[in-house]
Amino acid sequence: MAVLMDRAQIMEIIPHRDPFLLIDEINELEPGKRVVATKYIKEEDFWFAGHFPGYPVTPGVLMLEMLAQAGAVALLCLPENKGKIGLFGGIDKAKFRRQVVPGDVLTLAVEIIKTKGPIGVGSGIATVDGKKAVSAEITFAIK
Repeated sequence: MAVLMDRAQIMEIIPHRDPFLLIDEINELEPGKRVVATKYIKEEDFWFAGHFPGYPVTPGVLMLEMLAQAGAVALLCLPENKGKIGLFGGIDKAKFRRQVVPGDVLTLAVEIIKTKGPIGVGSGIATVDGKKAVSAEITFAIK
């Protein structure tokens, strides 16, 4: 998959920094409409030390955050949102369908399905090898 933005370029758009910048690449982007991002799940990712020792599994809530960060790139790259922050307003219809473990490559696709002023909703799906891992509707507020 082509890389449109690397981590340094992503950090020019969203305010997240290590250890909480949870996306590695932007692969597709239609500003304000949709985004496809990648997260390489590595054994040394901070959450595996405690989740769970001897049975490393990426926490579902962090995968929701990965989807939200990808969606934030789609919205915060718009000129009128430059320098702003995307905050969670809600999470609906979240479903966790498979475990995500070290070595997996998570593809994060988010489509912005509704906006009204600074509030909107994104429909997100995270997959590994084309198999759905997580899906959710994420409500956001741009501040």
